[in-house]
Amino acid sequence: MLATAKKPATPPERPIVIVVDDDSDVRMALKELLESVGLEAACFSSVQELTKQPLSDRPGCIVLDVRLPGISGLDFHGQLASTGSAKPVVFLTGHGDITMSVQAMKAGAIDFLTKPVRDQTLLDAIMLGIERDIESRMTAQAVKIHVDRFSSLTPRERQVFRGVANGWANKQIAFDLGISEITVKLHRTNTMRKMHVTSIGDAVRAWEAIPPAIRDRGVN
Repeated sequence: MLATAKKPATPPERPIVIVVDDDSDVRMALKELLESVGLEAACFSSVQELTKQPLSDRPGCIVLDVRLPGISGLDFHGQLASTGSAKPVVFLTGHGDITMSVQAMKAGAIDFLTKPVRDQTLLDAIMLGIERDIESRMTAQAVKIHVDRFSSLTPRERQVFRGVANGWANKQIAFDLGISEITVKLHRTNTMRKMHVTSIGDAVRAWEAIPPAIRDRGVN
C-alpha cells in the first residue's frame, strides 16, 4: 500500500518594506539596501501616491519620512494607528526634533531615526518592525480562529462556556442558568468539542482570546 504523500508546507510570505520619501535618491538608496539583505521594497514619493493602492497584506513595515508633500508622515502614522491594524512604522527623516520624536514614539513607532543613519541601525529597526508585524498577524489569526469557533456555539452553549471558563462546577452553572446538571454536561461536552479545548486551562485561554465585546454579546 502506497504511503499518502504529505502536503507541502506553505512557504512563509516574503516580507515587504514600504518606503515613503519624497527624495528620489533616498528611495533608490533604501531600495538597494533592502534588496541587498533579501527584502523587497515598494517605494513611494508621497502618502497620496501610496494610498492610491491598498497596502500590501504581507508582513512588513513602513519606512516613513516626516516632511512629505501633502499629508505629513506624522499625520499619516496617526491615521494608520486609528485603524487599529497599522503596519509598524520606522521614521527616517532629516528634519526631526525632540517633539516629533516623542509624538511618533507615543503613537507606537518602532523608532525615530535621523538622516544620515548607519545602514545597520536602520536595518535593525526595520527587522524589529517586521518581527512585530509577524507576531501581530499570528495573534490576530489565533483570535479569529477562536471567534469563528465561538460563533459556531448555540446561545446556551456560549453561556455554559462562560461558566466553564470562569471555573464554575456543573452544579453552579445549572443553578445560574436554571437548567439541569445533565443538560449542562451535554452542553459542556459539545462546547469543549466545538471550541477544540480539552482542559479548563485551554477553555480559559480560548475565552480570554475572544474580544470582550463579542463574547459578552454572545452570552447576554
